[in-house]
Amino acid sequence: MKEPGYASEIDAIDDLRRRGYTANFQIRDNTLSEVTSGRMFRPGELAIVEHHRFEGASDPEDMAVVYAIESDDGVHGIVVDAFGTYADPAFAAFLKGIKKREHV
Repeated sequence: MKEPGYASEIDAIDDLRRRGYTANFQIRDNTLSEVTSGRMFRPGELAIVEHHRFEGASDPEDMAVVYAIESDDGVHGIVVDAFGTYADPAFAAFLKGIKKREHV
């Protein structure tokens, strides 16, 4: 299955939410925390299903990656991180331990 192309970060997030990726994740204390419930996930419990990279044409602060992530027990969510100069090094290190199940 080929991933859809999106014109903007918002388009990607809206479509992923429509497709069931409703949890909001954030990095916290070397875990990925689901914002609403507070559940914490370690890298081995997660898989990246797809990701979408956006490059700001005129502003480096607009450079971001939207990740669709699933937990082993069925939580589907989204996390957004900058890339390049503004990327979060803790999140980058965390991502290295997450399984990739992306379809190319």
